[in-house]
Amino acid sequence: MPQRKKILVATMNRGKMYEIRAILGSESFELIPADQIRSYPEIPETGTTFEENAIIKAKESFKLTGIPALADDSGLVVDCLDGRPGIYSARYAGEDAAYDDNNRKVLHEIAGFDPPYTARYVCVMAFYDGNDLITTHGECEGELITEPRGIKGFGYDPLFVPAGYSETMAELDPAVKNKLSHRYKAIEKMKDALELWKEK
Repeated sequence: MPQRKKILVATMNRGKMYEIRAILGSESFELIPADQIRSYPEIPETGTTFEENAIIKAKESFKLTGIPALADDSGLVVDCLDGRPGIYSARYAGEDAAYDDNNRKVLHEIAGFDPPYTARYVCVMAFYDGNDLITTHGECEGELITEPRGIKGFGYDPLFVPAGYSETMAELDPAVKNKLSHRYKAIEKMKDALELWKEK
């Protein structure tokens, strides 16, 4: 059996790691979570777009470890809020804000507008191995509700109802959510690119 290629997954978020592992699988690649790297630092997200932040994280992670790195930046884009929280999704209510704090802030802000609260999840994945830079994109369209529902997801999932469904992302079975998710779409595209990369 050919040796699996090592890829560092540049996230400390266990929910993200679970999704990435579920989609990329482990037959072709040995996925190494960032929290297994000693003294792995928090990499500042200084970009102004999801793509810039994903590239920064992938390049910095490779520079720190010498291991080809896969990073993502993702978030919620709400139309009536002019695209907020966007790249600030993880820290919308403050640097150390919990998911509930971020959700409350978004609910407070959309309360000044009339429904439907159209929104989308956006994900950009970036892979860097010192030579090749690959980026892929995924989106999931939907609407926000005003009362959180469900316990299966993380982040804004209890507020987000994907188009064509009545359940929130946090109520859906994880296998269903994975097929719909912005991250799934970006990782599926990345998987195809990485299959070609590993043959080099």
